[in-house]
Amino acid sequence: MPDPIVAKIQDWLRSHEDELLQDTQTMLRFASVEGEAAPNAPYGPENRQALDFALGLCEKWGLTTKDLEGHAGWGEFGQGDRLVVSLGHLDVVPVGHGWKHEPFGAEIDEGYIYSRGSTDDKGPTMASLYAMRAIKEVCPNIPARMRQVFGCDEESGFKCVERYMETEEPPTLGVAPDSGWPCCHAEKGIADFVVSTPLPAGEFELLEVTGGQRPNIVIDACSARVKVAASARKHVDEKLGDAWDANLSFAWDGDVLNINAKGKACHGSIPFGGDNAAIRVFRFLAEIAPLSCQSNYEEIFLMGHISGVGLGIHGRDDVSKDLTSNLGVVETKDGKLEMLFNIRYPVTWKGEEMAERCREYLAGLRHSFTLEVVRDSPSLYFPLEHPLVSTICEVVKAETGEERPPIVMGGGTYARAIPNTVSIGTGWEGDGNAHETDERLKVDHLFKMSRIYAHILYRLAMLSQ
Repeated sequence: MPDPIVAKIQDWLRSHEDELLQDTQTMLRFASVEGEAAPNAPYGPENRQALDFALGLCEKWGLTTKDLEGHAGWGEFGQGDRLVVSLGHLDVVPVGHGWKHEPFGAEIDEGYIYSRGSTDDKGPTMASLYAMRAIKEVCPNIPARMRQVFGCDEESGFKCVERYMETEEPPTLGVAPDSGWPCCHAEKGIADFVVSTPLPAGEFELLEVTGGQRPNIVIDACSARVKVAASARKHVDEKLGDAWDANLSFAWDGDVLNINAKGKACHGSIPFGGDNAAIRVFRFLAEIAPLSCQSNYEEIFLMGHISGVGLGIHGRDDVSKDLTSNLGVVETKDGKLEMLFNIRYPVTWKGEEMAERCREYLAGLRHSFTLEVVRDSPSLYFPLEHPLVSTICEVVKAETGEERPPIVMGGGTYARAIPNTVSIGTGWEGDGNAHETDERLKVDHLFKMSRIYAHILYRLAMLSQ
């Protein structure tokens, strides 16, 4: 038998769908990619504007608000010692190439909102905010404090939630609307490795290579310049005659070969879903290089393998399965090639042990490579019987009629940085994938999410009595 209070909350949401859509479109039009810091705007002015808009809505609706110097903010209502929190983020990854719709236009086309952030994570965050608002309107005396958190640095390093945890209390129970249905009970560890090597010299001298925007995005465009000695020109020309990659082009400028490759962007947690342009470039270089330096380029090329085998860290566990590795940024700096890898490692592993495996492997290669660990975010794991997990699963089954098991993912959400929190679903079939071009969210799915979020949050509030 449906809970009559939940039914009232969801009816309220149905009567305010036009308002939710308009506010979501406004939020999506802020180009809140991390930018240069400004006063009270540590991640740039567009992030600040998005946060101001969210906090302004909370104040208009009578929620208590707090601004954490632009790192994050929150709106809260209710009473009691127990705190139920939903954590969403307003920042987005860079746009990339190949969009058919204006990336921050929030255009509606055949029932879908097209915009960077529509699925990750502004759309779900606005759905959650409206779910909170509906609970406040229908249940003003709910026996828990309900808090919607807005983070501004989820895509670039989680500094926002680090700041949040310095002064704010952890939730009794929390959700992060930023994954798959019904919820994610295990998130792989995430590490960013920078592998550096002196630029290959000799007959086939790598002058420059550039590609990538963020470690957690598959590289969709990459360029390189290589200087070819006269002694190697005939060999290289012969190899170029057999070139086969239609997504790669090259042209001579004197003795310098200019190379450009195209790929397909994708979220770094599933690198096999994209097409890495840098890997295309390194494969090409390994194929055409003279024998005198071919092994150097072959070792570099192998490092791009999505299994991590070229870094000596491939492996799996029974809970979260295989490690994945995304080569997210390549650049030349101070006479070195630097490659930034985004590693998603099994939940039972430890990051420091994986890094040591990598160092030992690199030390055994023919050429000189060094490793710097620039980030290591340990994994998250909740048993299936945990009340937070089981309650969410019950609600999603009741709302959708589908009994799905909780998922394990390589993506990272706020849940891994905030105690007593798991991530929950954000969309359905037909919605665009996070970090890809023409990201989109079906309007009806925005409304459906808000109703499911309201049911989840209400149940968690009652569970926390």
